[in-house]
Amino acid sequence: MPKARVRFKPPGTSLGGPFRLSSEYPDDEFRLLSASPTEEGLVVVLEATVGDPAVILDVFEDAPETRVPSYDVLHADDHTVLLQFQLPFVPPPFRALLASGNLPQFPYTIEDGWIVCELTTSHERLSQFSDELEETGFTFDVLRVTQSVDPTELLTDRQRQYMTEALERGYYDTPRKCSLTELAGILDVSKSTASIVLHNAEECIVKEFFDDPIE
Repeated sequence: MPKARVRFKPPGTSLGGPFRLSSEYPDDEFRLLSASPTEEGLVVVLEATVGDPAVILDVFEDAPETRVPSYDVLHADDHTVLLQFQLPFVPPPFRALLASGNLPQFPYTIEDGWIVCELTTSHERLSQFSDELEETGFTFDVLRVTQSVDPTELLTDRQRQYMTEALERGYYDTPRKCSLTELAGILDVSKSTASIVLHNAEECIVKEFFDDPIE
């Protein structure tokens, strides 16, 4: 199943709260650790690693109650602030995510006004999420899509047998506990056959691991 890295941001050029701070303080880090819908709206946990914690605290202290009815400081020290706050509504990205059949995968980061997140999803659900979100005025970008593959599916039964035996015998250990000649004897094949089968299996695994992502 594809894994996508996407980003999106609210409409308009005047962003508030952590969105504005992420643009004004690009070296600081803002992460959404969780978000849970309730009857009153959405409960969010935000972690901010900042040069001056007062900056993020002032944003929430000055926020109108109509936007942030309540918030709690769960932790604060010289550089990190952990906040839980209540929104009086479920924001469009969260609604679009659920409407498209996707599930949130936290944490999300906020970078230069954008929310950046990873999704394990199908191409159809990713496209639906994009459509749902863009209807609300949000800008949406797909940064990267990679295809998640079970490594065992890359190998034939014979290749998997040889690789498993090689691993168990310590052929890939450092220092090597089993030579290629010894491994071939255990498998009851010639040294050249063992080498070819292992090389082909290794080639499949390495090429899959370093495969270029689908843009």
